[in-house]
Amino acid sequence: MPCTLGRMNDWPGGWSDDNRGNRYGRGSSSAQPEGARVMRQVRRGPAAPPGQGYGGVPQQPSYVNGQGHGGYGDDTAYDDGYDSGYNTGQVYGGGPGGPGGRGTHEPRPAPNWRRRIKLTAITLATVLVVTTVATYFWADGKLNREVDLSKVIERPEAGEGTNYLIVGSDSREGMTAEQKKELHTGSAEGKRTDSMMILHTGSGAPTLISLPRDSNVTIPSFVGSDSGKTYPGTGRQTKLNAAYAEDGPELLVRTVEANTGLHIDHYVEIGFAGFANIVDSVGGVEIDIPQDIKDSKSGADFKKGKQTLNGEEALAFVRTRYALAGSDLDRTKNQQKFLSALANQVATPGTVLNPFKLYPTMGAGLDSLIVDKDMGLWDLASMFWAMKGVSGGEGKSMNMPISGNAANGNLQWNTAKVKQLVEQLKNDETVTVSGN
Repeated sequence: MPCTLGRMNDWPGGWSDDNRGNRYGRGSSSAQPEGARVMRQVRRGPAAPPGQGYGGVPQQPSYVNGQGHGGYGDDTAYDDGYDSGYNTGQVYGGGPGGPGGRGTHEPRPAPNWRRRIKLTAITLATVLVVTTVATYFWADGKLNREVDLSKVIERPEAGEGTNYLIVGSDSREGMTAEQKKELHTGSAEGKRTDSMMILHTGSGAPTLISLPRDSNVTIPSFVGSDSGKTYPGTGRQTKLNAAYAEDGPELLVRTVEANTGLHIDHYVEIGFAGFANIVDSVGGVEIDIPQDIKDSKSGADFKKGKQTLNGEEALAFVRTRYALAGSDLDRTKNQQKFLSALANQVATPGTVLNPFKLYPTMGAGLDSLIVDKDMGLWDLASMFWAMKGVSGGEGKSMNMPISGNAANGNLQWNTAKVKQLVEQLKNDETVTVSGN
């Protein structure tokens, strides 16, 4: 008989139902149980003595890929197939590369660095855009657009470039009694202008022109900002800061335009407390003080030379008047110098790129500023960059040209020089006129 059948017949009764005898018959009532039938996937425990299986059953053949006798393989254990080593603690089904197998795994693919870098760049760009847009709307919402320049009548024609009227007021709004005492502001009601400047920006270098508060001007006809009533001009002459005291920013703009012939595009005002807060938010401002200054009214007490001023000291410095020989003219020069230094320090990478400085500075400044209704953040940023340019020597700072004193004791502008200066500003030309 062929070898395959011979091996199969080593089983008691072989694989044939007819040869099982009393022990392996269907439904056998024999006391001796049926021998366990070998499952294809399972390899039973340790080998029995030669020729014997469990319970006297001969050892069953392994199933090895159809090799060996009759396709069942020989008696050697199958190390690489499905019934690999159940009795050795290995996981069923383990094979090369499979769970519990002894084969090698496929290597992981190399990271796609180009794709990762691209995704990182897109993420950072998205965060930057979202942050910038959010900051813009946050800052834009904090601007106090209270001044309506549409109420100003008989305005001169606009020229080239942009003209800002920058005003420092003595407003004490929101200040406590302790703050007023600390900042030496006094407790006067209402508000007046302590400083006024025209900043011109255009295609060339910026120009900053101080308008002394004691300048002699004529109050023109105007429309009341609150009443809407027209007040005809009477030719009355007074100090420039009186226009602000009489009817606020709109009349001040009207008076400056009527007496210079220069169109004012934007209005920016800051009070005492706001000024001090901005200086403190940037950690103080370094400035070179030209002489020893001691003024009990403003609280100034400085030695000549470079030093860093905090908010309280800065306010005392720009308000100092009586300790200076030139009185109001020298004070305007100090104001120009300090404001340019402040703008120079605000517009630095250390402030702009540092959120712990940028947001407090913007918050302090935007909360304190009063601007016209058409003023945008871009206009405000342009103003600060122009101020920084003046501080860096790229532009020019000067006082309005003065010819002497008027009959009422106020400072009289030099009419010829003022006319030439205004024409150069209107045409966005380099200013060649000298001031006081």
